Amino acid sequence: MDNTILIRTAKTSDAPAFRQLRLQALREHPEAFSSDYAVNAAHPDSFWEGRLAEMGEQGMLFFALHEENLVGMCGIQRDYSPKTCHSAMIWGVYVQPLWRSQQLAGKLIASCLDWAGAHKVTIVKLAVVTTNTAAIRCYARSGFQVYGVEPAAILSNGVSYDELLMARPL
Repeated sequence: MDNTILIRTAKTSDAPAFRQLRLQALREHPEAFSSDYAVNAAHPDSFWEGRLAEMGEQGMLFFALHEENLVGMCGIQRDYSPKTCHSAMIWGVYVQPLWRSQQLAGKLIASCLDWAGAHKVTIVKLAVVTTNTAAIRCYARSGFQVYGVEPAAILSNGVSYDELLMARPL
């Protein structure tokens, strides 16, 4: 099997595959995302196309592809206000289980950090549930440090999850 992976920015034509990958992430790891599976599954195709079409100066979504199949994703979104547009958030980090041993999340995050640097972002932040130790290690390897904890940030299936708040200056 050829394990060659391409990291690239999202295109509007990726909408169906993006929907499928995002729903997989929300279904398999409901505790890791503030977005809800049922709400997102109900969105029409135009919603997914719109999410990708709006990427540009305020944010970007990167995909990891193997033989044209999306196997991972990571987004970055900068703030809109002139007082906060120096800051951006990493969101939606997900790699399919078969591909998790290849450091793809780190490569996707590096692409987001490169985008941030090119758009004059000076600090990048993210939030991660405290139970996701593999993701926390990945973010630490990428230079992120914990600056706080948001208690009970996510309530999934009756269980409350705290989130570590992490940041990395550029």
